[in-house]
Amino acid sequence: MIVGTQVVERLAELAKLGAYPQGIDRGLFTPTEHEARRRFAGWARAAGCDLEQDRAGNLFARRRGSRDGRAPIVVGSHLDTVRTGGAYDGAYGVVGAMCALEQLNAGGTQTEHPVEAVAWAGEEGSRFPMAMMGSAVWSGRLPLDTAYGLTDRAGISVRQELERAGIAIGVPLARQPVKASFEVHIEQGPVLEQKAKTIGVVTGVQHMSRHEVVVEGQEAHAGPTPMDMRRDPIRVLADLLPALYAAAAQRGRDARLTFGFIETLPGSPNTVPGRLRFTVDIRHPDALKYASLREEMNRLVHAALERHTLSGGIRCVWEAPGVSFDPACVAAVRSAAAALGYDSLEMVSGAGHDSCNVSAVVPTAMVFVPCAGGLSHNEAESALPGDLEAGANVLLNAMLSLATSATAAIS
Repeated sequence: MIVGTQVVERLAELAKLGAYPQGIDRGLFTPTEHEARRRFAGWARAAGCDLEQDRAGNLFARRRGSRDGRAPIVVGSHLDTVRTGGAYDGAYGVVGAMCALEQLNAGGTQTEHPVEAVAWAGEEGSRFPMAMMGSAVWSGRLPLDTAYGLTDRAGISVRQELERAGIAIGVPLARQPVKASFEVHIEQGPVLEQKAKTIGVVTGVQHMSRHEVVVEGQEAHAGPTPMDMRRDPIRVLADLLPALYAAAAQRGRDARLTFGFIETLPGSPNTVPGRLRFTVDIRHPDALKYASLREEMNRLVHAALERHTLSGGIRCVWEAPGVSFDPACVAAVRSAAAALGYDSLEMVSGAGHDSCNVSAVVPTAMVFVPCAGGLSHNEAESALPGDLEAGANVLLNAMLSLATSATAAIS
């Protein structure tokens, strides 16, 4: 049985990498993220695993099976964080996967299928503008050259960072057949905690997309320029904020709307902005309500631009359609939780995960555990050691049920 203290100690080790007063900043291919990869590689080698890094930067640690030519079971998550990240988002899934492989070693358990722990590259999209980048390339949803062309705010590309790391680029990316995939993760919401459930059996992920709105105005002096003579792009934002919040509310408590980035140029306190740029993230588990919210957002943006006679527009910069996970993999998670005696709840994820991309080509499911107050992407992110232990052991047993003919739970 995986012990919670082992998981907590590994997470604490990773949490030091990129730590600063506002949380953890461990962007993709930064020195601290590379160090996290080295720690993962060290654990993998100590466990006798074969290590491979693909052309998109995804890192795989393979524990061989008794019939090693069979398709592997893949388990894992990501090591990168948002700019004010916590110690559990992503990292818990990587640590839980590695601990599962080590537990198989400790128990002398031989699986027929090989098992691979994976650290997917760039799930957060906090440095390069593409969430779930590595898994999108691996699954074939994102062309490799498109990923290579992504640049950060300093103009540094993914291609440059991979070259700097000594990873061969320009080579066709071969994806081998995979039997199944599992990912363990903190919920990033309050439902499990509120309902006093230890395990979330995740049946799918809601629809989501990210949009960029640009409004072109005209710079003017804040003092001499009368209000009625200004071409102020902020007026568009002022109209949109209450209208979009109302549109989300009309679509029920499951609707999600986030203005994550607002920027004015030139950004001077005594100058009417000449340009406004902001992002809108929308999500909903219901396909029809999600689509109608997108349509309403587009209508409201264009109406506000016309009303204030300003130019601009809205474009979708990222979209992840809703996902229904594989029934057999979901059943494996459900059965593992029951066999280990954990109270569970079937649920849909409100956040995107690498499993969304993986599920397009591989039977997939996820395991959730509670996090305190539902907080995530926050320095206060935390989870109880007992819950972390429970999630890792459900992952282990769900994985084991598909990797071998053994049926007894490891406890």
